[in-house]
Amino acid sequence: MNGEDDILKASDPEVLEQAEALIRAVGGDPGSFEGRLVREMVTTALRFTVDKTDTGHLKLTNTALKELRYAFKVFSDYEHIHKISIFGSARTPDDHPDYIAAVEFARRVAEQGWMVITGAGDGIMKAGHEGPGRESLFGVAIRLPFETTANKFIVGDEKLIRFRYFFTRKLIFISQSEAVALFPGGFGTQDEGFEALTLVQTGKGAMVPIVMLEGEGGDYWNHWDNYVRHSLLEYGKVCEEDLRLYYIANGVDDAIDHVLRFYSVYHSSRYVKDDLVIRLNHRLTDQQVDLLNTNYSSLVKAGSIVQRGAFDEEQRFRDLPRLVFHHKKGGYGLLRMMIDTINTFDAEA
Repeated sequence: MNGEDDILKASDPEVLEQAEALIRAVGGDPGSFEGRLVREMVTTALRFTVDKTDTGHLKLTNTALKELRYAFKVFSDYEHIHKISIFGSARTPDDHPDYIAAVEFARRVAEQGWMVITGAGDGIMKAGHEGPGRESLFGVAIRLPFETTANKFIVGDEKLIRFRYFFTRKLIFISQSEAVALFPGGFGTQDEGFEALTLVQTGKGAMVPIVMLEGEGGDYWNHWDNYVRHSLLEYGKVCEEDLRLYYIANGVDDAIDHVLRFYSVYHSSRYVKDDLVIRLNHRLTDQQVDLLNTNYSSLVKAGSIVQRGAFDEEQRFRDLPRLVFHHKKGGYGLLRMMIDTINTFDAEA
């Protein structure tokens, strides 16, 4: 090649063939869906060169990609186990009622077969690690000047992952958990709590239970709920159904029950094109499906809610029954209410 005219574009067939050859060389299948995604990542990375991207942006992208790859690798061995992310203040002392409640909550949820994800610092993070045994813990640490070491319950564990960036750390917290528990905290806890709520409210994250609890005698979440109702709901910034996306628990027992009840009949959900597919732990009766159609028809864009088996496109949990409908892609607070109704069918099935 002798000039700029001879330089290949990242999308040129020769470049794509070389990318596929690299994938094949490391044992991948470039013809698979996953292989095609990796090829896209390779060609996207090559485009940074053409774009003459700033060095700082390249360093950020490179670090983020490496952090996410490693974190996904660590979590992949435990993908079949339910996990809960616990957030709360790093400043909570060991003898505080919130700390004591967090230890008890984490211990109890681990006894139910769940794994616990927290940051690796002190306060509520350490409490979340103190409760379960070491085999049930993940530590998702952030590199900060004033938080340089992991707490004694997670230090040295292969499930301790260190992040440079908050956004990659938060993505792992949310993407790897089937529930979120919030204890009183500062700006960081508020940020993590509101992000979890926003992702569920907008459908950008999976529908999961978001439970708020604290130690005996506390009123932190009542004050927070008062703010949400008077400064957000009354001003029309959220709707009444959005308040169903979180639950303020009356103690550890209530919090545990809320999390477990969410998965009593409901299993998980995904979209297949425009259809929302709700996987169930057991079939519903025809009368129960009729009740859902009567009470939640406003969620349906066309047709009705039907019970069926897996679509051909679905690879996971194919043995589970499904509820399927053409979703309007909104009203996620109402959708949460529908899931709560589905879970009341547990005793009636």
